[in-house]
Amino acid sequence: MVLEATMIAIDNSEYMRNGDYAPSRYDAQLTAMEFIFQSKVNSNPENTVGLLLYGDKGPQILSTLTTDFGKILSGSHEVSISGQSHFCSGIQVAALALKHRQNKVLHQRIVIFVGSPIEESDRELEKLAKKMKKNNIAIDVINFGEEGVNSDKLDRFQQIINNQDNSHLITVPPGPRMLYEAIATSPILMEEGFDMGSGNGGGGGYDPFGDIMDPNADPDLALALRLSLEEEKARQEREAKKEEHQPLKDEPLEKIDESKEDDKDDDHVMEENNTQ
Repeated sequence: MVLEATMIAIDNSEYMRNGDYAPSRYDAQLTAMEFIFQSKVNSNPENTVGLLLYGDKGPQILSTLTTDFGKILSGSHEVSISGQSHFCSGIQVAALALKHRQNKVLHQRIVIFVGSPIEESDRELEKLAKKMKKNNIAIDVINFGEEGVNSDKLDRFQQIINNQDNSHLITVPPGPRMLYEAIATSPILMEEGFDMGSGNGGGGGYDPFGDIMDPNADPDLALALRLSLEEEKARQEREAKKEEHQPLKDEPLEKIDESKEDDKDDDHVMEENNTQ
């Protein structure tokens, strides 16, 4: 398994109040964040994870690199939703936190949720991507909520920073799938050797945990994920029954398948955000 120190950056701008991802963008993001934490820590006992937010007035570190889920959880549930996102400065602060990791053997990674429009210009994003690549920092971007606005910028950002397929961009539109489910089957976690598509039991049923987490390690999170999955399954069954009772419509005989820059700069950024 890969040895990594990971900083997770969450978006707490005003856009996160939207309810297009149940129950809200922010809550869906928190569940996915907790899922990523458990995945990273359980994949290797030496892995550490930190948490920061980059909305409101600027980036703020909620938890330094740790293996203690309680620290992550306590910080994430005391966040106020306000202001706008600060994508570039959020990544810079996350990179600075990774630089000060105790175990220098751990590879550096940032996982950032983007649920609001990116205000920075293409030139600023290109400069940031080149700097992160130079410092051997991999970045996984989860694009949701405002994916139509951000996709082009994030595509270019990912192409620049990607080094031997170490960085990923996933776009998750609103839909029946939960945000954490889309992440679980994406390269962000699948490269760790996880497979959410096959269960541990017979018959190939869907297992909400698989080898990613031990339900006994965190019963509260395990229960929340299981209830979420059961609610989603019940909703899909209700929709299927409604479709069965709808009157049949004439359809054409043939259908077309449409599926188809240096450390001083970093320290300066950190000082500015700490004074806010």
